[in-house]
Parts: sequence; structure tokens; C-alpha cells
Amino acid sequence: MKSFFHVSDIGDLGAALEEARQVKETPFAWKHLGENRTIMLVFFNSSLRTRLSSQKAALNLGMNPIVLNIGQDSWKLETEMGVVMDGDKSEHLREAIPVMASYCDIIGVRSFAGLQDRNFDYNETVLRQFLEYSGKPVISLESATVHPCQAFADLITIDEYKEKKRPKVVLTWAPHPRALPQAVPNSFAEWMNAADVEFVITHPRGYELDPAFAGNARVEYDQMKALEGADFVYAKNWSCPGVTDPAQYGRILSKDMGWTVDARHMAVTNDAFFMHCLPVRRNMIVSDEVIDSPRSLVIPEAANRAVSAQVVMKRMLESL
Repeated sequence: MKSFFHVSDIGDLGAALEEARQVKETPFAWKHLGENRTIMLVFFNSSLRTRLSSQKAALNLGMNPIVLNIGQDSWKLETEMGVVMDGDKSEHLREAIPVMASYCDIIGVRSFAGLQDRNFDYNETVLRQFLEYSGKPVISLESATVHPCQAFADLITIDEYKEKKRPKVVLTWAPHPRALPQAVPNSFAEWMNAADVEFVITHPRGYELDPAFAGNARVEYDQMKALEGADFVYAKNWSCPGVTDPAQYGRILSKDMGWTVDARHMAVTNDAFFMHCLPVRRNMIVSDEVIDSPRSLVIPEAANRAVSAQVVMKRMLESL
């Protein structure tokens, strides 16, 4: 495996889930793979689960993790080509990336969408430079458009807790005070479309995900109708993807608190499990009673982030 951005990079999902089960049962069985190997985890944005789970996964595999916080542990880095660097950025990615690569065997990168320029974000301008200039395997630790380690962990969680062979999974938009990127819902949709589930997306009009990620998922604008009979409810906010109107990209089109997932919403489901990637705004995204209920999976879901990361890193080490 040379890069990990999309569900297609993981190959057969059944095999990946079986490998995840093995990793979870015996996490230290492959320490020999990472001996004398180094992974560099580059963070342009803050993190809790991604940082900790990636470090844990690397250590389980015997690797030496180096964590680099851009702008704090390093110079501020310029990401665009052809600019006159007369501002506050002292170094360009064009030089920084090959330098980083000289110190490691695998690179993980976390770089959020700017939500200002849709082309810049959806072309994955930052991540693509790491691919082009590093010559090393690259993992998206959440980029402008995707968060594959999260989506893989979500699938592992659904596979562990499903109570029927083909569960109904609903991704529902929920309100948030700030404009958030589409990386989590994009990847969740992409992975659910590839999995053996009945998948429904519900959101207010104007929040349609890019077709490259939404795929053939059923889109239902009536949230309560979408939730009927659901086995898993995945709540997440995202800003306008700008599919039909790029000028709206990154904007907040609604703060309708009627979309907050509460007991009323969960009552129409099939006693569904609740999921969210965290961090979560309580009583905006989800009510206390739902996230604190016995059917809430947010903690096991977060724990599975180390499992998904370890499967990916293991495969990369095996390909070196």
C-alpha cells in the first residue's frame, strides 16, 4: 500500500475487517515489521484521537513515531506554488517535504480544508504535494476532502455491533456554530457505499455531498423519514459542499436545531446505535440523553481508531 486516501486503497473490505479483528486481538504480533522504521506524523491542524491513535498504532508495530506540529514545532509553511513569499511563511512545502521524507519511512498528514477555495481543497493540493515530493507512503490523517482512518474505524465498529447481516445506516447532518469541512461525511459515505449496508444520507437542501462520495446512497431531505427503522445513526455537521453553487462553498446555510439528534429522533429508529467521530458539541449535534445512553458507541468507535490506523500502517510496512 503506497497511499491511504480512499476505500479503494484498502482493497477487499471483508479481508480488511478480518485483519482488523486480528490486530485487535493481538496488537503486538507484528512488532518486527516496524523495527528500525520511523513514521512522521505531520499536523497542520489540532487533534486528539488522530494523534494518539496514530502514535499508539505505530508503537504497537515497533515503529518510532515523530510528531511535527506545523507552525509550532516548525516554520510556518507555504502551500501554494508560484507565490512571492513575503509574508509570515518562512519555508515552502517544496523543500520541507523532501527534508521530512529523508528522516522517515512513512508519512501521515493532517491538513484541513480552508473552506475558501473549493478547487484548492477538492484537488487535495497539500496532500498531493506530499505524494509528489516525498517518495514515501502517505496516509491521510484527515485532509481537505477525506478522513479514511475514521471511516475505516466506523466500519469496524458497525461490523462489531451490528445485530443483523445488512443493517440500515443513516448519516444525518446536524447543526453546528462553525463552518466545518466535509471530510468526515465524505469518507463515511464512500465507505458505507462500499460496505454491505443499506445507506441513507439526510440533510437540509443545499448540503448535498459531492457525487464522487455520495455515490448511489439514497438522499432523504426529511430527517425523521430517513431515520425510520435505522440500526445505526451517524450524526455529523458539514458546511455547504458547493456542488451546485461553488460560491456557497464552506458556508453555513442552516442552524436549524430541529436536526439535533435527540430522543424524539431515536424513537423512530430500530433501537439504533448512535455514532459520532468526536469531538462533539453536546445539545447541538446530539442531546445528552442520546450520547450518554447505553446505545452510544462514540467511545468504542474512538478506540477503533488505533485499530484502523494499525491495519493501514501494517500494510504499508509489509510493502516497503
